[in-house]
Amino acid sequence: MSKSIAIVYNEPRSSYYDKNKEEKAVQSILPCVEAVRQALLKLSYNVSVVPLLLPREGLKSTLESLEADIIFNLFEGFPGQPESETLVPGILSEMGKAYTGNPAEALKDAIDKFGVKKALRATGIPTPDFQLLSPQKMNLFRLEFPCIVKPCREDASHGITPESVVNDLPSLERRVKKIYDDYHNQVIVEEFISGREFNVTVIGNNHPEVLPPSEIAYTLPAGMPPILTFEAKWEPGSVYYKNTQVICPAKINARERESMRRTALAAFRLLDCAGYARIDMRMDSESKINVIEVNPNPDISPGAGVAIQAAAAGMNYEKLIDKIVKLALDRKKHESKNTSHISFRQNRLITNIKKHARI
Repeated sequence: MSKSIAIVYNEPRSSYYDKNKEEKAVQSILPCVEAVRQALLKLSYNVSVVPLLLPREGLKSTLESLEADIIFNLFEGFPGQPESETLVPGILSEMGKAYTGNPAEALKDAIDKFGVKKALRATGIPTPDFQLLSPQKMNLFRLEFPCIVKPCREDASHGITPESVVNDLPSLERRVKKIYDDYHNQVIVEEFISGREFNVTVIGNNHPEVLPPSEIAYTLPAGMPPILTFEAKWEPGSVYYKNTQVICPAKINARERESMRRTALAAFRLLDCAGYARIDMRMDSESKINVIEVNPNPDISPGAGVAIQAAAAGMNYEKLIDKIVKLALDRKKHESKNTSHISFRQNRLITNIKKHARI
C-alpha cells in the first residue's frame, strides 16, 4: 500500500511584509506546494494538503489530527513571524512523526544570522567580519566599508535592496534605522565582499552529499551593487531580476570545487542539519570561499537553486522530492533507535567543532 503524505505549509496572510511590498515572497509558497503535490502524486503517494493558520495555540491539535505516514514540511513560519518556522518540526518531533527537512534545532540556530556567523568563525569556517547594531549603538561600529546591512532574523532576501550596501557612516546610519524600524528585530552589518557569488546544496542525513554548485552571475548597470536583492528573487520586471542569472554547474576549477564542497559540508554539519540545506558563499579578494549564510529548508520549487543543482546531478524533480521523503523516513528510523537524541546532537556538535576547526 502507498504511504500517505500530508503537505503542511503557511497559508499567506497580511503582515509587515505587505507594508514593505514584500508579500510576493510569502505568496511564493503556493506554487511550491502545488509542484511538490504533483511530484508526490506522480510517485504514487497518497497526498493531502494542509494549510496552517494562526493562532499558534491551534497548531499542535491540527498536526495531531493528521493521519498521514509522513509530513512534508513546507512551513516557513507564519507571515511576519520568521522564528515560528521551528514550531512544526518541534511538535512533530515530540509526536514521533516522520517529517521532511531540518529539525527544529537547526532552524532555530540558522534564523539567527549573528549566532551562525559566530559559530562559523569559532570553527574556522571563513565568513566576512560582522557585528550586531541598532540605531542606539552606532557608536560601536568598527568594520571597514563597504558594508552590507541586513535584518538579523529574516530570510528570502527580505530587507535586501541596492541601498543595503553602504560606503559611509551616514548611509550606514540611515540603513540600520530603516531595517530596525521595518523588521522589528536586530540588524546585522558585515563587511561586503564583491567577488563571485555561489550557492551549494547539501542533501542527506548522516552521510550528506554536495550537489554541483551554482554561480549567481550579475550583469548589472554600473553603480548597482552585485547582490541578490528582494527584486532579484521576486520581481520579474525589475533590473535586478533581468540581470541576475544562475549558472549551474558553476564554471570553477577543481581546487575551487573542492573548497566549496568541504566548506558546505562543514557548515551543514556545524548546524546539525538534516534533509537538505543551501549554503551561500562568496569569494573574497584572494579567491578564498567565505560563507555568507546557511539556509536549512530552502526553496525547493522547480526553478529554485536546489532543484537546478539536483538536475545538474542527474536527479529530476520527482527524484529530488522522493529523495527528500526517503531521507525523512531514514532519519525517523535512526532517531527511533536513539533514545537520547538531544544528548546525541550536543555530542555531534562538539565533534563537528573539533573536526572542522580547519578546513
